[in-house]
Amino acid sequence: MYKLYTRANTGGFVVEAALILAGVPFDQIGVPKSTSPDQAFLDISPLNQVPVLVLPDGSSMTESAAICILLAERHPEANLAPAANSPDRADFLRWMTFMSSVIYQADLRFFYAHRYTADPDGVDAVKQAAISEMDRGLAILDAALERRDWLVGDRLSLADIYLIMLAAWHPEVEKVRTTLPNIERLWAGLREHPVMRKLNASHAMWPA
Repeated sequence: MYKLYTRANTGGFVVEAALILAGVPFDQIGVPKSTSPDQAFLDISPLNQVPVLVLPDGSSMTESAAICILLAERHPEANLAPAANSPDRADFLRWMTFMSSVIYQADLRFFYAHRYTADPDGVDAVKQAAISEMDRGLAILDAALERRDWLVGDRLSLADIYLIMLAAWHPEVEKVRTTLPNIERLWAGLREHPVMRKLNASHAMWPA
């Protein structure tokens, strides 16, 4: 059985969605925010980050995008991503990596700006640069969704859920909804998805 260490309104959102959509049993362990976690948690998450997924063999894994890719591979019957031999697989890997390396990292720079500068007066500049990077990355994804129902392939994938999670984290979320119509179209549909509605009740990612 899988074991998911997570907390609300984190990258655990998309991992929890993946596990539910895959229909696999898992134990969920809430991890409170702490600057001094116990060593047992640091042993599985050296940077004191969630989510952490403990696999059935007892090994553990961090990084939400990587966890999603692994779950899609291990549970192909759930159609969480294009199959390995599908022509859409390349785009799935591309966009998952793009979102985690560009937009997710910009989110971290905004919400933890003090970690990214040694100048106490530089925090606001770090935040503004982070928002610009979010905007740039989301605009690229909005363009990729032009005349498409889904980011990759012809059905919902974890890339779509990952994208709406990042959109919901934008500090100027109404700007996203009004200036990026293709992302808003995707997001509006997923806000009505029963699994997303259930998860939003516990994660409070967007107003119900």
